[in-house]
Amino acid sequence: MIKCIIVDDEPLAHDLVTTFCKRIPHLQVVAQCYDAFEALEWLNSNNVDLMFLDLHMPELKGFEFLRTLQAPPKVIVTTAYKEHALEGYELAIKDYLVKPFSFERFLKAVNKAIGSPSSVSNKQDNSEEKEGHVSRFFVKGEKEHYQINTKDILYVEAKGNYATMFMEKGEILVHEKISGLEELLPESGFLRVHRSFIVSLNKITSMKGDILTIGNHEVPIGQTYSKAIREIILNKK
Repeated sequence: MIKCIIVDDEPLAHDLVTTFCKRIPHLQVVAQCYDAFEALEWLNSNNVDLMFLDLHMPELKGFEFLRTLQAPPKVIVTTAYKEHALEGYELAIKDYLVKPFSFERFLKAVNKAIGSPSSVSNKQDNSEEKEGHVSRFFVKGEKEHYQINTKDILYVEAKGNYATMFMEKGEILVHEKISGLEELLPESGFLRVHRSFIVSLNKITSMKGDILTIGNHEVPIGQTYSKAIREIILNKK
């Protein structure tokens, strides 16, 4: 479960972020603070993974508050203004959401944030992320959104404007083109082997001719990709 805190002086902003969080599995709002001092007091005795932070709050502004934290969580800024981007990059802000924002834009920001190492997390997750083994993102299925852990992916197959993700346990039909999923997947662990297929390099069992075997599945290698794939697989071994 990804624990979140909302720090914003606007009740409507709290309502919007809370509503969007409820639509994403494993995203849990554990605290709602209406000024920086309230948030600072709460964070002194609690840890979270993700913070939705407004910049323009009374007394102590968002960036000033962030600088007081010794080990801040991942931060997504929610603001009505765009002029603070440069300062935010210096503070390693994961993304900016300019109010009002859509659920699709919100989901993109969450994916961007949770796919990078966190300074505040539980010990097991934190150690895995440091080793580079964990990357997560959310995708839209037929009736709900799913949190995907890339280590569980076998391969992805294009289905027109959709794609099927074949996992260690089952498969998921995703409302996303394969090109969009390719952007989310880490380049170091996944490879486009065909215009309709992306595979996890670590899941390849064998290669015979232009066919890759992944568990009980067979995936074709496209002619355009054949030479490069053979070089990568041979070098990997």
